[in-house]
Amino acid sequence: MAKAKITVKKTAEYKIKVTKNGPYLVSGGLPLSELTMCIDEEGQCHGWQETKKYPVEETYALCRCGHSGNKPFCDGTHGKVQFAGKETASHRPYLEQAEEIDGPGLKLTDVRNLCASARFCHRGGGTWKLAEQSGKPKARQMVIEEVADCPSGRLAAWDKDGKPLEPDFEPSIGVVEDVQAGKMGPLWVRGGIPVEAEDGTVYEIRNRVTLCRCGKSLNKPFCDSRHLK
Repeated sequence: MAKAKITVKKTAEYKIKVTKNGPYLVSGGLPLSELTMCIDEEGQCHGWQETKKYPVEETYALCRCGHSGNKPFCDGTHGKVQFAGKETASHRPYLEQAEEIDGPGLKLTDVRNLCASARFCHRGGGTWKLAEQSGKPKARQMVIEEVADCPSGRLAAWDKDGKPLEPDFEPSIGVVEDVQAGKMGPLWVRGGIPVEAEDGTVYEIRNRVTLCRCGKSLNKPFCDSRHLK
């Protein structure tokens, strides 16, 4: 498919800075809330519920070592546990890494190493199968819904003209709680917020990404599902 980028809002006043072996420094007064994954009658993940809003602060530090006693905020424990937070994620654009399914009603792109295992892609037989059936209106709509619920941006849907079928997010950060798995999930960064690496370079700005907050990811600063392992 054409290498068109997903257009995101300009959010120059917002920034998330990855610090050396330390927390994420958030600036610009970004809204922060706790988000819980909803479970439907069939036991599948379907939709999100905001369960807590934190007071809006101009700047704050979020834990990324997984050991803070004041989660989601940093309390300095990364120094005591000698957290090794070296970044290993690629700076290559999403579409340069993506596999593609060209369905009859839309296209689906997939970058597997971004997966946060939120499991919204399981509903209806799976997003990939539904993409292959996307000539049917119901299947196409389910693909769009499942992609919108996918916090990591591993999956993206495009119409046949190459237009991204993305949800419209206001810039914000969600602290994900995976009640079904009994685990704390990643930080869901929404609405085109720049994530700046320790060395000052900026990762590709995307509408949806998830940042590791358990300290275990091998794709830092992004989540790779290791909070579930």
